[in-house]
Amino acid sequence: MNNLLADLISRYRSQVDYLAIRLEAAQTTDILLRGHKIETLSEAISLGGQVRACHRGGWGFTSFNRFSDIAERIEEVISAARIVGDDETLLAPVTPIQDTCVLPLTGTDPRQIPLADKKALCDRYAQILRSVDPRIATISVRYGDSAQQIMLATSDGTLLEQSWVDMEMRFAATARDGETVQTGRETTGSRKAYEDLMGLEGQVHAAAQRAVHSLALPPVQGNTYTVVIDPILTGLFVHEAFGHLSEADMAYENPDLLEVMSMGRQFGPSDLQIFDGADPAGHRGSYLYDDEGTLATTTQLIQDGVLIGRLHSRETAGKLNEAPTGNARCLDYRYPPLVRMTNTWIERGKTPVNELFSGIQEGVYARNWLGGMTNGEMFTFSAGEAWMIRQGQIAEPVRDVTLSGNVFTTLADIEAIGDDFFWDESGGCGKGGQNGLPVGCGGPSLRLRNVVVGGEANT
Repeated sequence: MNNLLADLISRYRSQVDYLAIRLEAAQTTDILLRGHKIETLSEAISLGGQVRACHRGGWGFTSFNRFSDIAERIEEVISAARIVGDDETLLAPVTPIQDTCVLPLTGTDPRQIPLADKKALCDRYAQILRSVDPRIATISVRYGDSAQQIMLATSDGTLLEQSWVDMEMRFAATARDGETVQTGRETTGSRKAYEDLMGLEGQVHAAAQRAVHSLALPPVQGNTYTVVIDPILTGLFVHEAFGHLSEADMAYENPDLLEVMSMGRQFGPSDLQIFDGADPAGHRGSYLYDDEGTLATTTQLIQDGVLIGRLHSRETAGKLNEAPTGNARCLDYRYPPLVRMTNTWIERGKTPVNELFSGIQEGVYARNWLGGMTNGEMFTFSAGEAWMIRQGQIAEPVRDVTLSGNVFTTLADIEAIGDDFFWDESGGCGKGGQNGLPVGCGGPSLRLRNVVVGGEANT
């Protein structure tokens, strides 16, 4: 197959500025239990490929399943690129790669586990969710695994084989008492071993227990507070609110955002360090080469509170005259690579966690997450659980805590960075219709001033 790809590239490379062929074989499992029903129970094998071509800045793309037609597909893509191209192809140079690499597992490969055993694991977790309290109205358990093997050949001389395995489980329990409805959620994932999804009974029980416990809690009084967030919320914040703005395709297509995200701008305190990178091993956003064959890196985005980097594909790096970072990723062969985050984190600070609460007369301590959304530089996140802070101490628990704000203002309002740190491997990122791309998020606890917290308004 390697020889076939090399021959095809050699045959057509003179007709365009850039040509890439990517072939993929994947095995997947998907199980969804909702309430007392099995909504999904499937195993699948997929084989497919994609071709990308660029000529005078214009791109052609196609995906296919019939390998016998690959030459015809290449010709179609080249024709499309030549029709739309009317400028200049700017792709940052990279060193051509000839390599075969497998991201190693540390335990059992999920492909070795029978579907019946995976279903039994989901049943056990579902039973735990239901058994916590009669007020649990509905539950859901979702299991998914995917083993992907890809081959990539480019007109630059790259010939690459990569394979990896990814796993994820999601749990949710919704409790109801009259008109009051509360939900507890947990998500976990791994690129290491099937065993990482076993033994989660305590975590599953805690999700349902939070939902029930929240029924009796008072809603938070809506106001602007000093807020302490835990590492899981920090990871969500840095990914959703800041990370997407660091993806260079958003910047070079938006002159206003490019001006806002200008290098050298002070965004936060002098001890704030933010990174993204697939290079750290063992996380769900980790890999050796991206889907353009660029070597994985670690990119520092903010250093000492100052913006110094952004995330690139070869095209965005070429257009902005910056170095490629290895952040071009596609969900599978049906989609072209986009600039995507990998593992995104805020580095730990020096403030002991218990000191983050010191001096707060009235504030909010928020942990975990239920959901959230971003719109450009604006964000809103819902906390999984929360407590009031009074006179520097964690006080009574409250519910319905949403945190809203502007990411740039919030970064500037970081008052202290905790000395703890946690990696959250539960992320599935969406962009450009490619939803569920595995990512990692991490960070320490943070103390933030002037955060708008939703809830019942003061009267």
